[in-house]
Amino acid sequence: MAVKTALREIVFDAICQLGIAAEDVPPFDIDVSRVEEHGDFTTNVAFLIAPGLGLTPREAASRIATFATGRNPVARAEAAGAGFVNLFLDRSWLSELVKTIDREGEGYGAWDFGRGTTVLLEYVSSNPTGPLTVGHGRQAVLGESLACILERCGYDVTREYYFNNMGAQMRLLAESVYCRYRQVMGEEAVFPEGGYEGEYIVDIAREIRGQRGGHLTDGDLELFKRDAEAAIFRNIRSTLARLGIVFDVFYNENSLHDSGKLTEVLNELAGKDLTYEKDGALWFKATDLGEENDRVVVKGTGEPTYLLPDIAYHREKYNRGFSTMIDVLGADHHGQVPYVLAGIRALDLDAERVKVLLHQFVTLVSEGKRIRMSTRKAAFVTLDELIDEVGVDAVKFFFLLRKASAHLDFDIELAKRESDENPVYYVQYAHARISSILQHAGRVGVEVVPGSSADLSLLTEPEETILIKWMARFPDIVRRSAETLEPHRIPFYLMDLAAHFHNYYHRHRVVTDEALLTQARVVLVKCVAQVLRNGLSLIGVSAPESM
Repeated sequence: MAVKTALREIVFDAICQLGIAAEDVPPFDIDVSRVEEHGDFTTNVAFLIAPGLGLTPREAASRIATFATGRNPVARAEAAGAGFVNLFLDRSWLSELVKTIDREGEGYGAWDFGRGTTVLLEYVSSNPTGPLTVGHGRQAVLGESLACILERCGYDVTREYYFNNMGAQMRLLAESVYCRYRQVMGEEAVFPEGGYEGEYIVDIAREIRGQRGGHLTDGDLELFKRDAEAAIFRNIRSTLARLGIVFDVFYNENSLHDSGKLTEVLNELAGKDLTYEKDGALWFKATDLGEENDRVVVKGTGEPTYLLPDIAYHREKYNRGFSTMIDVLGADHHGQVPYVLAGIRALDLDAERVKVLLHQFVTLVSEGKRIRMSTRKAAFVTLDELIDEVGVDAVKFFFLLRKASAHLDFDIELAKRESDENPVYYVQYAHARISSILQHAGRVGVEVVPGSSADLSLLTEPEETILIKWMARFPDIVRRSAETLEPHRIPFYLMDLAAHFHNYYHRHRVVTDEALLTQARVVLVKCVAQVLRNGLSLIGVSAPESM
């Protein structure tokens, strides 16, 4: 069991002993103490529960401390300040934790609380109208990191890519490619208003000419749409593969039309008196379900709006038997989400099973200046171009340097810099530095022993204690990342762990003149490297042995 989890259970039991029912215990956390005099861990939970008990926070903290003292691994606990509870752990827990990490290896930080729960994780879901952009990249990295974190916690995750290859955008794509095709053939052609202007459209037109010849001037837009879609999807799959992302399912919105699922949803909503006609269109009575406005689901032309297939698509997710459904979407979907959830509720489905992770946009910064982007005008940087410029590892790490709900400025120069200022370089260099230490230890004949055989009681330096305490946090960081759907917690944790290691490295030698101390320190830094690898693997970043 993770140390913080064990401590949380002790404090939880203490709160229940004070007379608070288990279901009424407020959420609280256990934090690593920043000052040695404040113990190994601390919590402010007394401030949260004191009012309901008629106690001061200090009085509540004292009672929690009395209960916690002597309960393994707590050697003693004490109330501090206005109501903090400081927890001092038995020194043996330091050695035991190092042994646990050494023994579990790649398994350290894994959980099984998600076992038996199936998750459908939908992300990227870019329609086949162009290459993946930087914005799609952030969503791809968020989704894939979250999938890896959930799997590490025992969940059975299905990765799904949902796309729409119908409608006005695809007609415009076909018209754009057809126009460029004619121009490639030397003909004059008027480019469609609002068409896709990227150089990739010319490349597709040339590819069609090469494969099908130059006789396709009769305006068969369906052929151009089909060939353009195939070419763009090849590019999308190739880009995702560079990031190590492989989807289990590509779900075509058109299948909802062809299978009659849209009609089924409309009939069900109508049977509940949740649709009506107005101004030639069909409306969804979202106001009856608590939303601010009603929404059109079928236009006067008979074409469905985005809302109808979105509701039908989510209905099929339920019908496919998933326990939980997670949608990773751009912030531009924020207005649509409440109405999709209202549609789910209207169909008597449990909307709580759908979790939506909205992410803000990305701005590229180069030499201190922001790069403006527009997909239709082709004034954008593709995800492939960004990967070419800074590398896969930097792309993944930097996309997770902010919460999904926060806007992200991606500094291209910083991502390429080989210095401590670059966070991904800083973390990877910690791992490479440990690899170098271990290689040196081997060259000078250090006997490397497993943690169970080393005298880990010799690890008494304050920097060693801090390193061990920080490694103790890792399983809880993984768990919290899964529970909150916040993969950014992983790189932030890794930056802190790397900082503690670099500080240790600058203050202490690992390979010393004392054989037993050297063995213990070798085990310690091996464990640091293991935790760094385990964390980096969750976000798909490599752990190099040399840099």
